[in-house]
Amino acid sequence: MKRVDDFRLQFGKHELVPIMIGGMGVDISTTDLALEAARLGGVGHISDAMINTVSDRRYKTKFVKDKLKQYKFNVENTDKAVVQFDLDTVAEATRLHVRSAMDRKQGSGMIFINCMEKLTMNAPKETLKVRLTAALDAGIDGVTLAAGLHLGSLGLIADHPRFRDAKIGIIVSSVRALQLFLKKNARLNRMPDYVVVEGPLAGGHLGFGLDWAEYDLATIVAEVLQYLRDENLDIPVIPAGGIFTGSDAVGFLENGAAAVQVATRFTVAKECGLPEKVQQEYFKASEDDIEVNQISPTGYPMRMLKNSPAIGSGIRPNCEAYGYLLDSTGKCAYVAAYNREVEAHPGARKVSVMDKTCLCTHMRNFDCWTCGHLTYRLKDTTVQRSDGSYQILSAEHIFRDYQFSTNNKVALPETEAA
Repeated sequence: MKRVDDFRLQFGKHELVPIMIGGMGVDISTTDLALEAARLGGVGHISDAMINTVSDRRYKTKFVKDKLKQYKFNVENTDKAVVQFDLDTVAEATRLHVRSAMDRKQGSGMIFINCMEKLTMNAPKETLKVRLTAALDAGIDGVTLAAGLHLGSLGLIADHPRFRDAKIGIIVSSVRALQLFLKKNARLNRMPDYVVVEGPLAGGHLGFGLDWAEYDLATIVAEVLQYLRDENLDIPVIPAGGIFTGSDAVGFLENGAAAVQVATRFTVAKECGLPEKVQQEYFKASEDDIEVNQISPTGYPMRMLKNSPAIGSGIRPNCEAYGYLLDSTGKCAYVAAYNREVEAHPGARKVSVMDKTCLCTHMRNFDCWTCGHLTYRLKDTTVQRSDGSYQILSAEHIFRDYQFSTNNKVALPETEAA
C-alpha cells in the first residue's frame, strides 16, 4: 500500500516531499510552521495578510500605531477614502517577514508566501505590487496568488529580476478560473509553476457560493488535469481542502496530482499562530458547530465556527489603524453595515451587526475562527488530558503522519508527561 512518501513533487531538478502547508493568514501559518515544513522536505507557507499588523507583533515595529496616529482625525468620519497605507512601510513589513523566514530556513524544502488579491488596502493595484515585489526582493522561494482571479497580478512583477526564477502559483476552484488566468497572462509567456485546486471543504474564504456542498474536490481536480492534458500543459496540480489523512492524499497523488495542500490539521500545531485557548475550541467543535456564512466584507463566503466572537459583534470600524479591506474608493461593507445599525439605534451604547464583521480587527485578535469543514475531526488526532482539554501536537508529528500513514489511520501523539 502506497504512502505519500512514495511520491515526490518536482520543481525542475528540485525534488520535494509532496506536502504543502497552506498559507493561513494573519500569522496563523507562522514562520515557525513554514520552517518546519521546509526542514522536513515539503513546502511551507507564510502569508502577507495584514502584514503591517504581523510585523508589529513579530518584529516590534509600530506601523499600526503610527498609521492610527496619522489618521486619528478621521476616526468618527464615515468616509474612509482618505485613509491610505504608506507603501514604504508595507514593503518594509513584507521584507522583515520574508527575511525572518528565509534567513532561518534549513532542510531541502521551500518556503512560499500566500498573497491575497482581496486585501485591497484602499489602493489594490499599488499595494499588491509592493507586497509581491518586496517578497521577491527578500528572497522568498515562491509566491502563491490567492483570494481572487489575479488577472493582472503577474503583469505587476513582470519586470522583476526574479519573475522567472521564483516559483509562482495560482489558487483556483474551477477550470474556468484557471482558463481565465492563463488567457489573461499568455502575453507574458510565463506559465504558473503550479496550480492549487481548492475545493469546497477548505477553510476561510471559499471560491464557491452557498451552494458549495454541490461541488466535489476530486471532480474539479480531474477536470483541471484533463484540461491541462488537452492543452499539452505540464503544470503540477495540487489539490486542497478536506485532505485529512495520508490515505486521502495518496488517492489524489495516484490520480495525477503532484502534491497536496493541507492546513486544517496544522491549526492545532504548537507552531501555529492560534492561541491555545482557540485551538481548544477547534478540538471541541462538532460538525454542527461549523458553518459557511457571508459575514466577510470581501463578498466571499467564509467557513468558520458558529461561536466565533466576531459573529454579531458591533465594534467600531478600525480603518484608521487597519483598513486592509477598504476598496479603491475607501469603502468597506462592514463600515456600511455598522453605520446603518448606528443610525437605526440612536443613543445605543453598543450595536450588533449580524450581516458583516470587522474582519481586520477580529482576525488580528484571533476572534474570527475560520476553519476547514473537517475541523470536527481534529479531536480524533490527539489525546484528551485529564482536565478535559486536548493535547497540542507538533507540526513534525502531523507532517510525518501525512507522509507515512496508511489505511486512513491517524497516528496519535505520545501522551505528555504529567
